[in-house]
Amino acid sequence: MKNTLSALTFITTCLLTTFQANAKEVELDRVAAIVNTGVVLKSEVTALIKDIKQQSELNNQSLPSDKALRTQVIDKLITTELLLQIGERMGVQISDAQLDQTISNIARENQLSLEQFRQTIIASGTDYDTYRENVRNEIITNEVKRASVGRRIYVSPQEVNNLLELMKEQTNDNIEYHLGHILIAFPGEPNQEQIVAEKERAQKVIELLNDGSDFTKIAIASSGDETALDGGDMGWKSINEMPTLFSELVDGKEKGTVVGPIRTGLGFSIVKILDIRGRETVEIEEVKSRHILIKPSVIMSEAKAEATLQGFLDQIAAGEADFAELAKEFSEGPTSVRGGDLGWSDPKNYDPAFSAALAGLKIDEYSKPFRSSFGWHITQLTGRRMQDTTDQMNAIKAQNIIYNRKFGMESARWIKETREEAYIEVIDGGTR
Repeated sequence: MKNTLSALTFITTCLLTTFQANAKEVELDRVAAIVNTGVVLKSEVTALIKDIKQQSELNNQSLPSDKALRTQVIDKLITTELLLQIGERMGVQISDAQLDQTISNIARENQLSLEQFRQTIIASGTDYDTYRENVRNEIITNEVKRASVGRRIYVSPQEVNNLLELMKEQTNDNIEYHLGHILIAFPGEPNQEQIVAEKERAQKVIELLNDGSDFTKIAIASSGDETALDGGDMGWKSINEMPTLFSELVDGKEKGTVVGPIRTGLGFSIVKILDIRGRETVEIEEVKSRHILIKPSVIMSEAKAEATLQGFLDQIAAGEADFAELAKEFSEGPTSVRGGDLGWSDPKNYDPAFSAALAGLKIDEYSKPFRSSFGWHITQLTGRRMQDTTDQMNAIKAQNIIYNRKFGMESARWIKETREEAYIEVIDGGTR
């Protein structure tokens, strides 16, 4: 027994010695910030800084000091952690299938296969599994913002009508501006002294920009807007798509113009016109067609439905039957009373199989029987035309413009409120 205890003591001592030796070799991840019950890890900060620097090098863009960049990165990761916590409480979940579809879409936009895209990510030095989880988190945070901010936005019919009238009057609606935005943000409840100080800071930024300083670099270093780490890029917008305060100052200005400081509820905004372009008129091809639909059932097999439609085609070709009359008598669905007439429509609105069948037809030509998700069809193409859909789409466009305009401002307010209500302690780095 004594020997057994001695042996156990010896083994335990060896294990402890080995553990202590290994512990000295492995540095545990450190906490960069505490966010409510969660944390932002130092490794996450380091990884994001690395990604930004790689992208900056690829795009030949300059960056601010490492300290300023680190501050912005920690800020972004704190916001992301907050939104993920809200998403968890809301029950927002992104399945692997949804994630794979999103990544496939990203690969397609880059004109790569999914495997080629994966290899590109790995070649850039990023772990592919980490990339996947970052995309998943991005989808979750966007969904949280959409749900949380969307319920705070109301677009009235009067607002839509007013914008429609304005769009009709404007002659420069074909002009789009590529804008950069820097927000010199107010602290929580600013006093007059702080407001004056932030305005002076904004004026200095404008002076730097007018003297030729790099906009992207200053935006990353100084902006309090969500677009900071994107170099303040707001993308292409028409006058109507911009916040009203911006549009009044940007309208008619030249490329390279810097406007501001523009006071908002969040701080002082500085806007630069990065580029200008004319908007091309968009037309779509519409088709006019009619069809006969037979849905398979217990009584009507797939083969019998196909054969029945082929029989109709044979009768029409022989002059023994009229398409419209056959549709009225045999077609299933709401168009039967109109002789199967579908009217004019964008073919993209139809089932993919139906669109494909129409794409291969000449005017007045009949298709062979084909299967869609609704059942078996024969269709006749009766017309094609190029249609300017501006008038039809203006109401939807106006609705989306107003909503997106409000969403950008309301999203910034909501995130600011969310951060103010949260417990945030920055341990490594800093935040405004």
